[in-house]
Amino acid sequence: MADQRAVNPITSGRLPRLTHEELQQAQTEALATPRRRYGIAARALFAALDRVYGKPRTLSKFKVLELVARVPYQAWEQVAFVAITHVHTRTGFARRIHDRLARSRAQQDNEMFHLLIIEELLATSGTPQPSIKFFWLPQAIAFVYYQLSWLLFVLHPAWSYRLNADFEDHAVHEYMALVAEHPEWENTPFESEFASDFGHFTSLADAFRQIGHDELIHKIESEDLMKEGRFR
Repeated sequence: MADQRAVNPITSGRLPRLTHEELQQAQTEALATPRRRYGIAARALFAALDRVYGKPRTLSKFKVLELVARVPYQAWEQVAFVAITHVHTRTGFARRIHDRLARSRAQQDNEMFHLLIIEELLATSGTPQPSIKFFWLPQAIAFVYYQLSWLLFVLHPAWSYRLNADFEDHAVHEYMALVAEHPEWENTPFESEFASDFGHFTSLADAFRQIGHDELIHKIESEDLMKEGRFR
């Protein structure tokens, strides 16, 4: 597989789609790659999610993960808008900030389609989704995570990017492990209202492998941004 660090998100929010063989290779590589050494905040978040939603990998738990996943990009986007307001007279610098902002928007869109696809599958399956546990509590978690991501970015951007890299690395491994736990998905067609937005795949397994690969690109982006720091 090509070096994924050479792949940049498409500003429309749709990342590169892989073939079946490439997706299988991506899954194999992800499962063989050690996880990042997660920071304290990430470990606390993952432990809290396991305690509340259980350790088993369920679509309901992944729905919560996706509700939270968009939050850092929203926080960075807000900071970028404020920054442009302050430096708009320096048009070159403002443009560079806008380019970073566009990347955050694209990542938000991508995470949104992950969420909508999972929500669609849950609705089709008829899985109960108690509102307190799967709506209100995730909203509260997302609010706290937003504030933390925003504060860390203001204090030292690399800290916020590291937290997101930890989160996305966790997501990569969890999604690829989820696919491995469901061999029946290899023969389950991927039918979704959002296929034209997210991508067309012959099986549900490949659709989830693609989601896992998207998270890999998000992780690599955050790792690269850790080196760049604040807007340049």
